[in-house]
Amino acid sequence: MADDRVESATVDTARLHRLFGAPELEWLVKRVEERIAGGIPAAEGSATLAAPTPEQRRAIERLLGRPPGRGRSLTVRLSDVDSVLKDSGICPSGLAVAVQALRGPIPVRRDVESAAQTAWESAHEPLDRLVDARPELAAWLNRARAAGLLKRQATDPSTGTELARRTAQVLALLPHPGIVRPILAARAVGDAHALDDGRPLTALVMSAVRSLAGLAVADTADAEGRRHAWATVGVATDDLSSRVLVLNIPPPAEEGFLTRILTLAATAGEPLVLSLRHLAHLTDATSTASTSTHDLPGTVINVCENPAVVSAAATELGPACPPLICLEGSPSVAATRILRWLMRRGASLRYHGDFDWGGTRIAAGIFALAARTEATATPWRYDHAAYLAAVAQGLGTPLQFAEPRDTPWDPELRHHIATQALRVEEEHVIETLLSDLADQSATPSAKHIGVARANTSD
Repeated sequence: MADDRVESATVDTARLHRLFGAPELEWLVKRVEERIAGGIPAAEGSATLAAPTPEQRRAIERLLGRPPGRGRSLTVRLSDVDSVLKDSGICPSGLAVAVQALRGPIPVRRDVESAAQTAWESAHEPLDRLVDARPELAAWLNRARAAGLLKRQATDPSTGTELARRTAQVLALLPHPGIVRPILAARAVGDAHALDDGRPLTALVMSAVRSLAGLAVADTADAEGRRHAWATVGVATDDLSSRVLVLNIPPPAEEGFLTRILTLAATAGEPLVLSLRHLAHLTDATSTASTSTHDLPGTVINVCENPAVVSAAATELGPACPPLICLEGSPSVAATRILRWLMRRGASLRYHGDFDWGGTRIAAGIFALAARTEATATPWRYDHAAYLAAVAQGLGTPLQFAEPRDTPWDPELRHHIATQALRVEEEHVIETLLSDLADQSATPSAKHIGVARANTSD
């Protein structure tokens, strides 16, 4: 910086503007400016102007002290201009300094780009620190960095640093046992609307959520897909619209509103819709098994996809029906929370859903949830043998086009659904499911805890 000031002080600015700053020489100054910005020595090579005007020719003659050539174009050796500026004392430091005296500082593009790249790398530091504590996010951050996701959402590195910091604060709270999005946003970054759709912060967080949930960008293209993605990490739109349908679920040991309504419903054998608000006071579902009430070992929680199964089970079996939870499609935050809470109490799950790509996606999510909770989940007549048996009976309707899903619990299932191209809904096999529930109810080891408590509480 000091050297620049010294060089600028030696420039005879008035003479420089008269001789080299004339409008007729603008083209020449611009060519030198481009060379400096490109990191090319200013006084090397030449500059050529096609079809110069008489005024431009005369300006070059005044600058160099001799007439230019008479060709159809005008070519000037830059070393000659450099020598004139030095020898005349107008700018002893030469052409590059003279042009910057006229134009102001000219940054070299590669230096600017290198500095910008360094600044953008530094902007990722809050996320790098997050990944140090959360290595499961490393693959996501590598992809986001390679795709320039942060740069696309922020206008400059400074804004990017702040956005990365806020993203890390949100992700540090995920997955959550159950929270609504505005409260998560307010708690993480102090702005209840920071995670609204369309916000830069939302774009980054949603990208990480997809990575955690194993979802593709196409899976969150619509509102329903985004709700599902948020639900996989325990985030709901609000605590009333996030609900779960249950039948005969073992209530908590602690007295309270939830215990009373679960006991009452189990005594009557009636389905019950619970909102996330109802489940807000459950023991933290993220706690370890050693600190949770482990009172349900050996209890199997049946999980289905469609409400018709619950309705039929309540009608046929009533209070005798084993515990049953209906997801009604993609698991809501309320559903995820109660499932995690039951597994923390020692229960295991068995899942049945529609034989289609949506059903296999839901099943994969349930098995993954059980694995994360260190619990057991098994298919409930939800494998290729059960599918082929239903197809052989003439059940099913044409499968609508969708992206095929892997079925890691039974790899052959994906192949057969794709080959048969038939969708078998739970309603098609509901009698078989009811028979299974009746058999489970008759097993002494499957005594329904909810009813037992209700009968002994009087």
